[in-house]
Amino acid sequence: YEEKERDHKLGSGIMVGYEPLPPTIGRNIFGRQVCQLPGLFCYAQHIASIDGRRGLFTGLTPRLCSGVLGTVVHGKVLQELGPGNVQKEVSSSFDRVIKETTREMIARSAATLITHPFHVITLRSMVQFIGRESKYCGLCDSMVTIYQEEGILGFFAGLVPRLLGDIISLWLCNSLAYLVNTYALDSGVGCDLGEMCRYLFTILQFFASMLTYPFVLVSNLMAVNNCGLAGGSPPFAPIYTSWLDCWCSLQKEGNMSRGNSLFFRKVPFGKTYCCDLRMLI
Repeated sequence: YEEKERDHKLGSGIMVGYEPLPPTIGRNIFGRQVCQLPGLFCYAQHIASIDGRRGLFTGLTPRLCSGVLGTVVHGKVLQELGPGNVQKEVSSSFDRVIKETTREMIARSAATLITHPFHVITLRSMVQFIGRESKYCGLCDSMVTIYQEEGILGFFAGLVPRLLGDIISLWLCNSLAYLVNTYALDSGVGCDLGEMCRYLFTILQFFASMLTYPFVLVSNLMAVNNCGLAGGSPPFAPIYTSWLDCWCSLQKEGNMSRGNSLFFRKVPFGKTYCCDLRMLI
């Protein structure tokens, strides 16, 4: 089981719209002058200058708990479901793809469901850097805070879009891999099939993750929305009534891809940087 969200401190801040450093004039790969936003290394230096190097590892404990627990749950569910009852000679059949993908979907969904509370704590402990709060510091204290203020449902804020994104990405990737393997590789294309499959699956995973990124963004925003942190409250984010409300709001503002790049970042067309708010408006 692998966590696919970009849930480190920098990515979380960018997702909610926080831009502590102003844009600069630079050049793109074609040599044209563009207004660029600082990338990963600039923001890492900014965080380290305020919180020290230790600040770069905020949220590591719940993140590790999520990873370990997710791996265990994923493996246990696959074990309970049993091995795929598919013979080798029909390995390329669409029935096999459906059965294997369904099996993997159930295991991933179970792991995501169990580990989502740790995911919420990880995000909130990092986003509180924006308002300099110390509300979510320890793992146990964070659990108590969420339960007292939001109840059980607080641990599952943003769960639905996260599950949907994972499921769509999985089915999309496996379906595309089946189509290419069946109608391209089996059509007599001369190549090293083993190497081709490895590169193909990596490319398809990247393609699927890009298409489903809006679900990741909405999930992370809902996880920190209206939780008492500056990063989850106006002006960085309105108070959303549901994840669909969040989706529609981002789509209307043209922010569906916000935070999807940590290196080559340019100021979106029509946006200007507000120094007082430290965000694009």
